[in-house]
Amino acid sequence: MSDTFLAIDLGAESGRGILGSLAGDQLLLEEVHRFPNGPVRMLNTLHWDLPQLWAQIKTAIGKAAEKSDLAGCGVDTWGVDFALVGRNDTLLGNPVHYRDQRTEGMMEAAFSRISRERIYEITGLQFMPINSVYQLLAMRLAGSPILDAAETFLMMPDVITWLMTGRRACETTDASTTQLVDPRTGQWSDEICKALDLPRHIFPEFVAPGERIGTMLKSVAEETGIGNWDVPVFAPGSHDTASAVVGVPYTGNSGPDSVPDWCYISCGTWSLLGVETQRPYISPETYACNFTNEGGVFGTTRVLKNIMGLWLVQECRRTWQRVGLNYDYAELTRLAAAAKTLRTVIDPDDLSLITPGDMPARIAALAEKAGEPVPSDPGQFIRTALDSLVLKYRWSIEKLESILGASIRTVHLVGGGIQNELLCQLTADATGRAVVAGPVEATAAGNVMVQAIASGRVSGLKEARSILAQSFAVKRYEPRPGRSEMWAEAYQRLLKQLA
Repeated sequence: MSDTFLAIDLGAESGRGILGSLAGDQLLLEEVHRFPNGPVRMLNTLHWDLPQLWAQIKTAIGKAAEKSDLAGCGVDTWGVDFALVGRNDTLLGNPVHYRDQRTEGMMEAAFSRISRERIYEITGLQFMPINSVYQLLAMRLAGSPILDAAETFLMMPDVITWLMTGRRACETTDASTTQLVDPRTGQWSDEICKALDLPRHIFPEFVAPGERIGTMLKSVAEETGIGNWDVPVFAPGSHDTASAVVGVPYTGNSGPDSVPDWCYISCGTWSLLGVETQRPYISPETYACNFTNEGGVFGTTRVLKNIMGLWLVQECRRTWQRVGLNYDYAELTRLAAAAKTLRTVIDPDDLSLITPGDMPARIAALAEKAGEPVPSDPGQFIRTALDSLVLKYRWSIEKLESILGASIRTVHLVGGGIQNELLCQLTADATGRAVVAGPVEATAAGNVMVQAIASGRVSGLKEARSILAQSFAVKRYEPRPGRSEMWAEAYQRLLKQLA
């Protein structure tokens, strides 16, 4: 019997097909296919190119099948985005990108129908204009014929597994990003659907991480070259952050009453900073701090904060590319390292930064508004983004400690962002805590491990993390001495802006 699983891991900039093989007490990962991903504008709407993504995923399946028999396949993607399916398995248009401008003003429109406080009381989810509920409300208020014709709502990973297996179902960790699910009952909210005039009947059954969704369709198997193999398709933590949290190689003990003494930062286009708990934390404090409660694997909850992440760097780079300045990420990091520390501080989560466009101009405008020095060259802009980002990490960790009533001693940094060693060191300096960085492919590793647990190859989450700790090297960063005062002063500048 095979001990090799295929993780399909889709991010906002790229997708990957990664084989994960269990060999004794180690996990071996092999990337078999990587492909670009990004938005496509058609008329005035920003879409994902789902047909192209599906073609690339089938290529990944075929390349994986050439290398090994498969014990399973699982899909993870970013959250909040979705597609609608009509009669006779008809895909009703390409999914719309979460950075599309259709959600402008939709939170306010929602709050005029059901209070902000009530939405949070039901869902415990962070308010962001990109959330699925505001995308759906935008469709309703625009009189969308697609919404009227829909039979089934599917999140992005669920769309892929539907194309693989023919089954329509929503996996719980990704569904929890919609702001339409009550984390205490694990059900879609009838109250929110009714208040916002959303068709409740389109929201399908749930599948949990570790469940078998189905078997690869014969047509997919034949097209990709896996023949008549009976390849199961499992639900991992299909929200990529849920899989990334599984991929944290933590082997120590948590605090009292299962309250953790460590936090994770899954760092890529977004930075998701939080803790893994045994229950949701929904309170006036989490509401005031706009913290979120998203589903984790095997009954856990991810209490976390969405932070803008390396999107600021990525969009600066794209802006400069449009005028012929072709910096790679390594060069931008070198320029940032040479720039003055903490010269300029902004709130990296300001809503003006969320949509595509001239990011340096927006950062400059925020700096001027805050009375901060305005960056004048690429190194200063990138350093502003990184310094501001890690200061927001500090704010989020301090708020988490207050919410949990416990101390967080260690920060586990995972994902592609850890390749930026400057970011890792600045995180330790800003937070005053040890940072353990690795692995880069935590999301794929977590995806594979949930499949391995589902198939009985691994006993549970504790053994999975023990295997990961033995499989991947990590790097430890300590706060550099003599710098705490300068970071404390800069932190006060951020707090002033947040106030």
